[in-house]
Amino acid sequence: MVAFVGIPARGKTVMAHKLARYLNWTGEVAKVFTVSEYRRKLVEQYDSHDLFRADNREAMEIRKKSSVTAMEDAALWLKEEGNVAVLDGTNATKSQRENVYDYCAKLCCKVLFIESICDDDDILSRNIKEVLQNSPDYKDMAQEKAMDDFHHKIQHYLEQYEPINPKQEPNLRYIKIMNEGETISVRRVAGQIEGRILAFLSNFKPAPKTLYFSRHGESENNVLGRIGGDTNLSPRGRKYAQSLARHMNEVKIEGLKVWTSELCRTKQTAEGINAPAEHISALNELDAGVCEGLTYEGMQDKFPQEFAWRDQDKLRYRYPWGESYVDIMARLDPVLLELEHEDNVLVVSHQAVLRCILGYFLNKKPEELPYINVPLHTLIKITTDGYNCHMECTKLNVECVDTYRKQPKNCSADRTTDDALLTVPSHFDSLNFWQLTGQSSLITQH
Repeated sequence: MVAFVGIPARGKTVMAHKLARYLNWTGEVAKVFTVSEYRRKLVEQYDSHDLFRADNREAMEIRKKSSVTAMEDAALWLKEEGNVAVLDGTNATKSQRENVYDYCAKLCCKVLFIESICDDDDILSRNIKEVLQNSPDYKDMAQEKAMDDFHHKIQHYLEQYEPINPKQEPNLRYIKIMNEGETISVRRVAGQIEGRILAFLSNFKPAPKTLYFSRHGESENNVLGRIGGDTNLSPRGRKYAQSLARHMNEVKIEGLKVWTSELCRTKQTAEGINAPAEHISALNELDAGVCEGLTYEGMQDKFPQEFAWRDQDKLRYRYPWGESYVDIMARLDPVLLELEHEDNVLVVSHQAVLRCILGYFLNKKPEELPYINVPLHTLIKITTDGYNCHMECTKLNVECVDTYRKQPKNCSADRTTDDALLTVPSHFDSLNFWQLTGQSSLITQH
């Protein structure tokens, strides 16, 4: 169990949800249990900060019951479903932390405390603004009254707050974070899961950020409907590269950085952008192994069994001598950690890779990743809002093929060729298609 510690407006809830999202991405099964949600079930209408006064005995019992119920639900979930329960609460006193520790000890469950401390006025101001905008407690309260009430609530917690003290609480294992990672102190953290937690918290910056993503421009293999390879951009792809560079240079994003894969089509797409570029192998397209350079028609002809297996479980299917989406997720781990503390980055990469990255930020289930539509010649903007992300797509006006393939209804190994190719996107049989007249060279499936 992971138990957060700290007074309100220290970014605990955002951190808790983002941590759970990251752990789920890495293959753990994590869930957040937010104590305030349990409190709202007991007190339907929040009236004032008096609920948090130390001398309000009735309210204290309600808050205690909320904490206990959240902890019990988290323990039951750990027993039946997952392996990391994240307890999102204040646990602001030594006695509250003792209760969590003792409860977990009885269940033979490890507990790691994460304490968030903040004395930076700018961070506090931003956090308070986010709470007032997003908390159900203040949705029907006038802004000025809500601000006053929340400041009183913080003051009540300050009067009761006891930071973790290793001399007084020698049994606790914890990570203590100051001002969103300005400094981090660690005590008795060990093991794979706790190592992942520490890695994430060392990189995560809760401040609002904007990230940009684009596939490379249309490539020669895209035109021909071929998988993978390291081909150049098509004439339309080069036109998109010019359009993308013009767009990014005109908006003049402060501190913009460009990340591309090591493949030439992404480098060519980004070469006109006035920003430092870094070429990262983890952003390379999924390796299709023996199927590199084949069309889907060719794969069905040469490897019909492989093609069927791919359609049956596209997430886990690994090309012979190649990769699967699960493999991409693993190699993207350091990239995602970098993106968690970066701002104003443009990532120019490939369809499968961007499906995984966008799926992470949009909190998609792993099974959804292989079917996220990431069209060519489109700039995607991701902005963070607390632990949620919003996506905005800008289609630049340059024609291109459509490479999106839906999962066919018939995925059996004994299906007909027509059934196997039913959802294969249209493509051309020649790179000189724009010069042809008369009969079209566009290959379509019916």
